[in-house]
Amino acid sequence: MTTRAVSRRAALRRIGAGAGALTLLPFLSDEGLAAFVRIQGAKAAPALKVLSASQYATLEALVEAIIPADDHSPGAKEARVADYIDLLLSEAPDDSLKQTWLDGLAALDAEAGKRFGAPFVRLEAGQVDALLTDVSRDEAAPQRTPLEAFFTTTKQATIHGYYTSEIGIHKELHYKGNQILAEFVGCQTQDGRDCPHCGQKA
Repeated sequence: MTTRAVSRRAALRRIGAGAGALTLLPFLSDEGLAAFVRIQGAKAAPALKVLSASQYATLEALVEAIIPADDHSPGAKEARVADYIDLLLSEAPDDSLKQTWLDGLAALDAEAGKRFGAPFVRLEAGQVDALLTDVSRDEAAPQRTPLEAFFTTTKQATIHGYYTSEIGIHKELHYKGNQILAEFVGCQTQDGRDCPHCGQKA
């Protein structure tokens, strides 16, 4: 699939505020979050818990379409958001929630095949845009198709996964976090010098 020149701001604006009810809460447990950190650090092939390889590939293409790479930072694919969602599915309290996601991925591929004669992962950028624009057109409506509901849920999980990842937190948001100090030096304004630590003027 070709990379689209879409800014992060434009991509997130497309996502919109209206989400509707989620089929799966987009938060990992502490154990799941620790596993997600390991996945990102290892940069290894996915060790899938719920999704098949082909389902993972479809989901990976979908989340990258939701938050694509731009000139500011990498997108959802490199942030391993599909792995985040696979972990979420592994923590689902019952099999019906997992099946809803698997059915949603199948519906996405079926719609891609009906419109363009190819699975979602093989669509060109313009085809992806056209399909997802149509799928998201009525997402605030009280009655939505299963595919529309699935796409809304996936967007929310993608946002949470991306901004839980190292890429989303540090490369996109530039969050520095609390710094661990090896030692506390204290103010050093002696000998007419400004303190390099606290900024105090001499």
